Amino acid sequence: MTMPWAIIFVAGRLLLAALFILAGVAKIIGRQPFLAHMAQQRVPGALLPLVIVLELGGGLLVAAGFETQWAALALAGFCVLCAVVFHRDWSDKAERTLCLKDLAIAGGLLVLAAAVGGRAA
Repeated sequence: MTMPWAIIFVAGRLLLAALFILAGVAKIIGRQPFLAHMAQQRVPGALLPLVIVLELGGGLLVAAGFETQWAALALAGFCVLCAVVFHRDWSDKAERTLCLKDLAIAGGLLVLAAAVGGRAA
């Protein structure tokens, strides 16, 4: 990979990672709003620590470029799951947009996983 593309690749990886790192930290700092939102969707609050580990850990792995392929795949799956569980009401424009954003982020993570795995040109 030539230098400009390598820089763009790292920048993209860091931008994707930042979303998850900041989300994980936000859940550590203030759990209650996230627990309430989970409860509204009938998702057990006991899963919150796992979500924090996935977001923070996966985000840090992607940022560091370590085990990036597996971290990106795990975060992509998480994004799809969040879209399906939390943003199902497509009659609400905001929910529809949030669902599509989650799916788009998952798509970006899948592209990252493929690129790191050497399957992309």
